[in-house]
Amino acid sequence: MRIDKFMKVSRLIKRRTVANEVADAGRILVNGRAVKASYAVKEGDIIEVAFGPRVVRVKVVSTEAPNGKDLARGMYEVLSEEVREQPRAGEA
Repeated sequence: MRIDKFMKVSRLIKRRTVANEVADAGRILVNGRAVKASYAVKEGDIIEVAFGPRVVRVKVVSTEAPNGKDLARGMYEVLSEEVREQPRAGEA
């Protein structure tokens, strides 16, 4: 399953077009490397997604699409969630 579809089906990102844009902007890392929307997700992959300053790391448990949105969280296991400090205006 493509990463943009995985992000949508697992409900990590609610729209596939948004997942596509996030991936193409380099804000989705799989096993430490930036990937494009067409990357094929495999069980055991570690996905890191940056939502602004918030970064979520998950491990892929299943690539099978669930039969209901309430089961979507079963596709991954949350490893960590953190807020990274953004540089302030004028700082680099």
